[in-house]
Amino acid sequence: MDEVTVDWARRVAEAELGDALPRRWAHSQGVAARAAELARIVGRDSDLLTAAAVLHDVGYAPRLAVTGFHPLDGARFLRDAHGADERLVRLMANHSFALLEAEERGLREELAAEFPLLDEPLLADALVYCDMTTTPDGRPTTAQQRVEEILGRYGDESIVGRFIRRASLEIFAAVERVESALAAQPRYG
Repeated sequence: MDEVTVDWARRVAEAELGDALPRRWAHSQGVAARAAELARIVGRDSDLLTAAAVLHDVGYAPRLAVTGFHPLDGARFLRDAHGADERLVRLMANHSFALLEAEERGLREELAAEFPLLDEPLLADALVYCDMTTTPDGRPTTAQQRVEEILGRYGDESIVGRFIRRASLEIFAAVERVESALAAQPRYG
């Protein structure tokens, strides 16, 4: 697949998450809706961001969960089964500071080797913003509330809890950078 299409991404995400994990699918749709709101700051990469947003949690699908680390499992699936765009796969593989969670799981080197970070900080921040300002049910929230929700759901000492505590300051900084970029961009229409 040479071109990123949002319709394709939605079909893939819905096929993998819609029936198996409806709440995760609702979250993914909400994250994609947030991504559409960022078109004026990401410009020509709007479709790439929206596709990554709707696909970012596809690796949670039970049939795709090989390592149990959804960014890695999802990226491998998109690369191997769909020949997905490299930028798309690398962006979603590294969403929301996934390297920090990969480190907690002993998978950092594997993730970094297969799916290196994109040297596109605005896109990375934008995907963090979309994911970390959307509830598990797909509604808008603040990054602070989202981090608290994740800690409450997984517990402080779980792998995810340890990761989210380590990543929280970086998450808040990324969200703040996106909010600043939005505030600096005029709204049209």
